[in-house]
Amino acid sequence: MSGRPAILFVCMGNICRSPLAEAAFRAAAARHGLDVAVESAGTGDWHAGEPPDRRAQEVARRHGIDIAGYRARMVTAEDFRTFSHIVALDHTNLTHLRTRRPPDATARLSLLLDHVPGRQGQGIADPYFGHVKDFDTTWADVSAGAEALARALAMNTQSME
Repeated sequence: MSGRPAILFVCMGNICRSPLAEAAFRAAAARHGLDVAVESAGTGDWHAGEPPDRRAQEVARRHGIDIAGYRARMVTAEDFRTFSHIVALDHTNLTHLRTRRPPDATARLSLLLDHVPGRQGQGIADPYFGHVKDFDTTWADVSAGAEALARALAMNTQSME
């Protein structure tokens, strides 16, 4: 994923929060005209190869985005060299990423909400054991983080031109 920004969003199983963050960021990047690579992954492999949770698909669909084709995968050591930014959805996943980070890693690690003024250090609650309304809250949070991150990347790209 060469010189362009490459973002990997990470949650536990890669079926709820991180695919929603990936979808929200793809939309935000398009609005900002960013040429960026985007994927999502999980710190666990329980759902590898599965599509996102049906409730995640539903909330994305209500916002005009189809994530049915996404498939869960686990974070790899290579991801730390391939992606410029690895963005965790909560503190537990950020801790997992820090402990798995290889010595030659080049990716910058952060929480998604670190990019939202006034929300630095906050994690996004896992809606998996909740209801559809919890997925709406997750969508609002990942959308805010995605927009802020896309805006920051767009500003950095403009300043480099």
